[in-house]
Amino acid sequence: MNIGQMLDVRAHINSRKMSGYQWLLLALCFLIVATDGMDVAIMGFLAPAITKEWGISRAAFGVVMSAAPIGLAIGAILVGPMSDRFGRKKLLMTSVAWFGTFSVLSAFASDVTTLSLLRFLTGLGLGAAMPNTTTLLSEYVPERSRSTLIAIMFTGFNLGSALVGFGAAALLPDYGWRAVLIAGGAIPLACLPIYLLLIPESVRFLVVRKFAAERIGRTLRRVVGGEVPANAQFTISEPQVTGSQPGKVLLSAAYRGTTLSLWGTYFMGLLVIYLLSGWLPTMIKDAGLPIERAANITALFQLGGTVGALLVGYFMDRIAPNKVISLAYIGGAAFILCLSSGSVESSLFPVFVLLAGFCMSGAQTGLNAYAPSCYPTVVRATGVSWMQGMGRFGSIFGSFAGGVLLSMGWGFSAVIAILAGPATLAAIFIIMNKFGQRTAVAKA
Repeated sequence: MNIGQMLDVRAHINSRKMSGYQWLLLALCFLIVATDGMDVAIMGFLAPAITKEWGISRAAFGVVMSAAPIGLAIGAILVGPMSDRFGRKKLLMTSVAWFGTFSVLSAFASDVTTLSLLRFLTGLGLGAAMPNTTTLLSEYVPERSRSTLIAIMFTGFNLGSALVGFGAAALLPDYGWRAVLIAGGAIPLACLPIYLLLIPESVRFLVVRKFAAERIGRTLRRVVGGEVPANAQFTISEPQVTGSQPGKVLLSAAYRGTTLSLWGTYFMGLLVIYLLSGWLPTMIKDAGLPIERAANITALFQLGGTVGALLVGYFMDRIAPNKVISLAYIGGAAFILCLSSGSVESSLFPVFVLLAGFCMSGAQTGLNAYAPSCYPTVVRATGVSWMQGMGRFGSIFGSFAGGVLLSMGWGFSAVIAILAGPATLAAIFIIMNKFGQRTAVAKA
């Protein structure tokens, strides 16, 4: 390389195998997402114990269940433009400290109002963490395997959601629901010093924000490796955008179709997932099984999603990604109908829970892996976070609707069966995305 020659950061990352540091970054992001998943899912497993202790109705507890998703939506919407302006790492570290602290504080709530407020504040941090891990990792891994690697990271969410179910089953009988909340917040806080030390700022962000070439080169050598001369100048080959306001870019003619498609799909997918994961333990308990078994069966939904995410991500790197995601949602709708037609005491019931999670959580994870490829670096964090933020209103609706439908006397089969509708709509919305064909995706 001649002195002063431009180095394309995107091409440099794509031309190399994954370095040891890139694998380390994947592991760290996996851990963050796992603790995020624990805190997001935790209230579904604690609902029966809290409603019993406080003597409140399920409809009243629906306010608590909806508080964190509302915080998630607001946190995600706020964090995107801030990440595109101030950096992925700063917002990510702040979000981990935030949701860990308020999860611990939630354990000391003594009434519905206080717990709802603390869960809302916890949700703000949870909503900020997810899009930043997605964006940061997507900007450091080779595009040829990006969907698979991000899917691996997101299996941490499913695994964390499942582990908190098993943890709740172990802790609830002897220590109560407060101990589960304390454990859920203490784990991310204990890991925070490691994240601060080892997680780098996105090198693509450093380039588009015109940081010093010396810092960009040092970061690129540390994380990716390869020949990076000290006096190189850096650029990124990707579509250019006009305008400085990310929101206007996302809704411009070039990106409007993709943006609305992602929002609609994410909304429908989370509506299904949150209603199932939030209220399935209670519905299974009402059907006659002990709460410990109800928690373990519900955990299978997340475990199925872990395997589904890996397969969806694998095929997304080889086939038009929107088609893969759409097929997974269709499979989710089919297995949800199987769930609704069976008995909780049937030997097939846990299998259908596992397969429904395989498809629904697998598709949702695939959507998270797909979104970063739809936007250039300068607005990527906003695009990903606004998709998650707008889609989170689906989780809010699902969490609240579950309590309302059960309080109205809806039976288990009716509540489950109705979820096949939004799962099918999610499949339709994502297949309509004009950027679905790999040749049309602006691989940014």
